[in-house]
Amino acid sequence: MVTRTIIRRIESVLTSRGDSSLVVDWLCKRTRGEHTAVTFFYFDFAARAEQTATCMLGSLIKQMINRTEGIPEEIWRALRKQKDAVGGRRPQLDDIVKMLQLITSSQRTFMVIDALDECTAVQRYRLFDSLKGILERSPDARIFMTGRPHIRAEIETRLAGRVISVSISPIRGDIVRFLRSRLSEDETPDAMDESLEADILEKIPGSISEM
Repeated sequence: MVTRTIIRRIESVLTSRGDSSLVVDWLCKRTRGEHTAVTFFYFDFAARAEQTATCMLGSLIKQMINRTEGIPEEIWRALRKQKDAVGGRRPQLDDIVKMLQLITSSQRTFMVIDALDECTAVQRYRLFDSLKGILERSPDARIFMTGRPHIRAEIETRLAGRVISVSISPIRGDIVRFLRSRLSEDETPDAMDESLEADILEKIPGSISEM
């Protein structure tokens, strides 16, 4: 869904630092000054009941509207129509998808979606269906998603023919260096003896799962 060149660059960023926010920062720097939108959404297991496909895509469209100089008139009409509806009905999923199709079809767009596996299965189905519709209408839209291995087959099935998958494994040395850095900032160093520190540096890197 992103070009192979960008995949290789992003893979190097994630392998060395392991954080999707770094991908967002890299894309923002790379596209600065261009007519390009960079948007993001981070799924959180603790908020999965509230983080629906509608909520997630609604967040993306808000980011796009805030960062786009000329909003298509169709978007304003749709928003005004919703505002004038009985009870001020919020835009529904289909409405939001249509708005996203309009914006992404007129400008290059990157959407970064982190921790997709923490979205519920029902909402993932709705999200994939919506993203597929956006990609079909928007040749310059690119989506970067992260998630644990068990949803890989689901992504490849739902977005068949539009996916490039990259398996990224944590590097033990990077994890150990990060832990050493955090341990050196401990405000109660007397509570940590050499045995406990060695135990932390041994067990935590060994329990990190593949992403």
